[in-house]
Amino acid sequence: MKNISISGLRRVTGSLFFLLISAGLFAQANFAGSWAFNESKSKLGDSQFRMAATTIVATQDAKVLTVETTRPGRDGQETKSTAKYNLDGTPSENPGFGNSVRKSTVTWSADKSSITIASTMSFDMNGETRTMNSSETWKLTEGGKVLLLDNVMPGFDGGEMKTTAAYDKK
Repeated sequence: MKNISISGLRRVTGSLFFLLISAGLFAQANFAGSWAFNESKSKLGDSQFRMAATTIVATQDAKVLTVETTRPGRDGQETKSTAKYNLDGTPSENPGFGNSVRKSTVTWSADKSSITIASTMSFDMNGETRTMNSSETWKLTEGGKVLLLDNVMPGFDGGEMKTTAAYDKK
């Protein structure tokens, strides 16, 4: 009788241990927090169109990542914008520049440690409708103390422009 109880206890304990380990391995990264731009850890290249935000405030729940960015404006004033991204893979729409709309879809990495936000934006330029595709991969490093945003967007020479912006958690 005592052996049955110990055997049953071992099975239950083993099952709980497996579930806890599995849950930890497949837990989604949480990007919530206030983040300050770190130029020394960033790789923005030499482009005059570098547009890294100076601060990011992100909130996240199971369904949505909400991102408020602060950037320097053309006139020296700070410009704030807010975007919401559906974390379940369904498309989300946010304001682009001018009157354009940026349509985005979030994809989680297999290990749930990073997301890629693939975006498309159509706009009118000189009477023609143009479409711009871009992607931004979010990942945490240094034990969650640094947020890296890897951006890929069209370059002016027809190629791609790749940048990495690093942010330290406040």
